[in-house]
Amino acid sequence: MPVRLRPTAPIAAAAVLVGDPGRALMLAQELLEQPRMSNHARGLWGYSGRTPAGEELTIQATGIGGPSAAVVLADLAKLGVRRAVRIGTCTALAAELVPGTLLDVEEAHAWGGPGGREGAPVRPDPELARHLGETLGTEGRAGVVASLDVPHAGGAPAPVAAGDVADMQTAALLGLGGELDLAIAAVLIVTEGVKGERLSENAEAEAAKRAGAAAAAVLSTSSRG
Repeated sequence: MPVRLRPTAPIAAAAVLVGDPGRALMLAQELLEQPRMSNHARGLWGYSGRTPAGEELTIQATGIGGPSAAVVLADLAKLGVRRAVRIGTCTALAAELVPGTLLDVEEAHAWGGPGGREGAPVRPDPELARHLGETLGTEGRAGVVASLDVPHAGGAPAPVAAGDVADMQTAALLGLGGELDLAIAAVLIVTEGVKGERLSENAEAEAAKRAGAAAAAVLSTSSRG
């Protein structure tokens, strides 16, 4: 049985994963015709329903950080999820990545502990990632994410030696997805540039909607083989 989630509606085999419960609600209203709340335990809001294309889809909040996201993903796997796309936010580590960029994750590294020790690289499911890149088209940019145990403070450089962007959970999700034999990919919204410039809330919401539409299309395509 699930450890954290307490589903009140059926969970689909395909899921969009977001950190923020508010974003889960927004994407449920954007992507599903008649969304039903499928989880509210521990503030991890989840919604299930059909897309306009007639595909069943769950949109689930994972909370902040790798440990929370990993527990949620493990619960979703027990509930029948077999394919997932993470939609998250990140901070640019490369000057050319301006706020608003959609990063199609091709590799992730976990960084943590004193001095920022690097974990082994993990990669998304190749087929899901390929479809995601094709669907994003020119709007997306392939890149590498460094996932941190804790966020870097006060605009200081993230304690990593490699990576185009930094976040807090992509590496955990991709790594666990492989262990669970669950196909998973990720697209990240750059919300902060290297000089501390921030994406507005409205622009972030619009970017999340575009990423969500791409994720839903990819998950639908994957369900048909």
